[in-house]
Amino acid sequence: MTDIAQPLTTADGKPLKGALLRAQARARRRAFLLVLPLLAFILITFVFPIGQMLYRSVYNEGFTWHEDVTSGDRTPLMTNLADWFDANPPGTVPDEAAFAALAADLVTLRDLKAPGQAGTRINYELSGSRSMFTKAARSAKKLEPPYKEAILELDKDWGNPELWQAMRGASSSYTTNFYLAAIDRERDASGAVTMVPENRQVYVKLFMRTLTLSLLITFLTFILAYPIAHLLATLPLRHSNLLMILVLLPFWTSLLVRTTSWMVLLQSQGVLNDTLVGLGILGDDGRLQLMYNRAGTVISMTHILLPFMVLPLYSVMRMINPSYVRAARSLGATSWTAFRRIYFPQTVPGIGAGALLVFILAVGYYITPALVGGADGQLISNLIAFHMQKSLNWSLAAALAALLLAGVLLLYWLYDRLIGIDNLKLG
Repeated sequence: MTDIAQPLTTADGKPLKGALLRAQARARRRAFLLVLPLLAFILITFVFPIGQMLYRSVYNEGFTWHEDVTSGDRTPLMTNLADWFDANPPGTVPDEAAFAALAADLVTLRDLKAPGQAGTRINYELSGSRSMFTKAARSAKKLEPPYKEAILELDKDWGNPELWQAMRGASSSYTTNFYLAAIDRERDASGAVTMVPENRQVYVKLFMRTLTLSLLITFLTFILAYPIAHLLATLPLRHSNLLMILVLLPFWTSLLVRTTSWMVLLQSQGVLNDTLVGLGILGDDGRLQLMYNRAGTVISMTHILLPFMVLPLYSVMRMINPSYVRAARSLGATSWTAFRRIYFPQTVPGIGAGALLVFILAVGYYITPALVGGADGQLISNLIAFHMQKSLNWSLAAALAALLLAGVLLLYWLYDRLIGIDNLKLG
């Protein structure tokens, strides 16, 4: 009689259960190796740069460390002053010991030829500080007690409480001051967070302008793209394919070419104004100002981003069965009611996909606003580029970019909560 409790085995006599587990493990390893190149690509080109940006936004060692460009040796800076800050709470009036620590550190800066580096770090928070450091470092070895009087003789601004608060904040490589600056805040002499003066309140206004213009551009692209996508979805295939080429044509043209074309069209002596003047609609002294303002930014970016709204809408509309609307009409619904209650709800996934795509692209654009927007039409991305390329305040640029990223993720989360990301379709 056969023992029914005998475990099942493979053809070579090995337990079947173990063989299945090993086969599943091999399948998982093969699947992992297949996606490994894509995973490495995402980590290297996406995750790592974002992580580096977030780290840079809270880390700046310009006031605390100096690295020799030839040998790579790292030397601590401003250690004496950091010790004084550790021993005295914020708001303490700098005494002779504080200025003595500053004098010792100025000698170190002179020996390492790093006064410009330390001064630049403080200059990010208090304009004009760099020249103070370079001037004081040149005379550092000649300073004698009492150090407070000697240093104040070099420049009376060394007694400014705001300067000492800035140095206190910079005495640690890790700081949140760049995030405070990105929302128009700063720390006063006592260390409390306060608003910056009104003439320096720039970033919050730019964030609000970026949000407002991006929402406006998203709405305008939706208004223009909806009838275009509907036409493409309802026309016979031979006609819709021809029109689709016109929609895709901008992708085959350089962004710079399209932007400069709008400059030619919109400028005061451009094609549009010359046409309106030639037709007698406008007088020569009443030409429309459509360049170097928000109008130019909205018009050009709406045109550039329009295909990104058309394509998701078209991909959803072409899958809608036209018999649904015909059935509603046969049951007595008007054209408007059939559209509002039958057709439009089925296009919502395409609207959500297109709106997210256009909005995310709009908040990050900087070439087009820089060329056609002027000072009034620039977005927060233009200021991020300025700090990266001109002022070299990479930490502030990283903080601004991090806040922009957080805002986009917040809107994405709200979209998921209100509509549901599962309803988003790109085709």
